[in-house]
Amino acid sequence: MSIVVEGKAVTQDYHVPGGMFARARTVRAVKGVDFTVEKGKTLAIVGESGSGKSTLARIVALIDAPSGGVLKIEGQEVDIGRKRLTSQMRSKVQMVFQNPYGSLNPRQKVGDVLMEPLQLNTSLPASERRERAEAMLAKVGLAPEHFNRYPHMFSGGQRQRIAIARALMLNPTLLVLDEPVSALDLSVQAQVLNLLADLQEEFELTYVFISHDLSVVRYIADDVLVMNQGEAVEQGTREAVFADPQHPYTRQLFAATPITSVETIRARVERRREILAARHAG
Repeated sequence: MSIVVEGKAVTQDYHVPGGMFARARTVRAVKGVDFTVEKGKTLAIVGESGSGKSTLARIVALIDAPSGGVLKIEGQEVDIGRKRLTSQMRSKVQMVFQNPYGSLNPRQKVGDVLMEPLQLNTSLPASERRERAEAMLAKVGLAPEHFNRYPHMFSGGQRQRIAIARALMLNPTLLVLDEPVSALDLSVQAQVLNLLADLQEEFELTYVFISHDLSVVRYIADDVLVMNQGEAVEQGTREAVFADPQHPYTRQLFAATPITSVETIRARVERRREILAARHAG
């Protein structure tokens, strides 16, 4: 199986300016992390707030340049701090952010949101851009009539579907998903996770999935990387990490977090639908 993304000794430093009573200092937010993700697989990066997982996500998504180490996308070393990204490399890696409310331009219609990446990165005519955007709306479970609506006219789950559709418009190889369902209701979380699983299978997508929710990680991940204070303290397959966590921090994290399976959530939603249907029938 081919490796889509690989990191070796990746670090990220931030300069903290000094003040009246403190000297300037450097804070290392990511401390020499190694990882690999195979094509069509999902690596979940988990940890508490401040663990460095979102900082690492921004490096993988080619938004921030690492302070040190090596990042490779499909075997090609990428360093945006030294060399400008090609449009081809930019199209390979896309990111879906946590907040579906803040990640969409409220002044743009949904169709324009989806067509914009094609307009900026391809020479496709307007008719074909529209055709592809409408097809992608259908892929994420929305309808053609949604094309001319504004983001405020959609629910949170629908907005996240639009954000996912936008990320897929350039046919990327890798999606970096930073807490993509944490702002959604539990029932909607299950729907979006099912959508991500279906899209991954259809398009052979590779995911780097950032989350603090172990229920979500257990459902979607193939491999798990646990971060604490910028360090990767444990890595392994989902089955191995959940069955027998080795590091004390991982055990502490699992003990402190109640785990409700996505299957349980889905069953609860289905029962609610059946009850409502029975009431309407009566």
